[in-house]
Amino acid sequence: MATSLLSELEQMAAALDQEGVTVENSLLAVGEKIAKELGVKADEVAILAVSRKWRHLHFLVPQPLKNVGFIPLTSHSALAARTVRESRPEINNNFSEVRHATVFEGVRTAMASGESINKIISAPILYEGKVVGVMQISRKGTNTATSGPDFSAEDLGKVLALCRPLGRLVQHFGGE
Repeated sequence: MATSLLSELEQMAAALDQEGVTVENSLLAVGEKIAKELGVKADEVAILAVSRKWRHLHFLVPQPLKNVGFIPLTSHSALAARTVRESRPEINNNFSEVRHATVFEGVRTAMASGESINKIISAPILYEGKVVGVMQISRKGTNTATSGPDFSAEDLGKVLALCRPLGRLVQHFGGE
């Protein structure tokens, strides 16, 4: 993985601490860069923030999902909620066969109609030892075969490396 994106995220997080410094890059741009780095489409990157007050997750990325709704942390069918509760990353290359909430898959983004999530990596985003968000990287298609290659342990390692500097950014941008 190119260290430039990791460095850029770390610099953005550090800039949040400096008084009077504004972070020019939005989380949307960060999502697009993560997509490019991991070889997925921009709408296959999701960054969600935890609302402790309301006990749910809400989307920061992708943009079309920001105002659609939220995922209760108590949901038993939402992988993102389980990722928060267990603070454990997961790879699922047969995600379309697992019972899960599909409401957000139906929201029109840049994807073609009929595409659903078939493969996914879900990882907790930590800040000061607490889960403040979740990053999910997916591969969408009409079926598992058209969704691209399976995710690997190496892919998970890349995602976890990116989650480290994202903690401060998610806490800042997704705060209550």
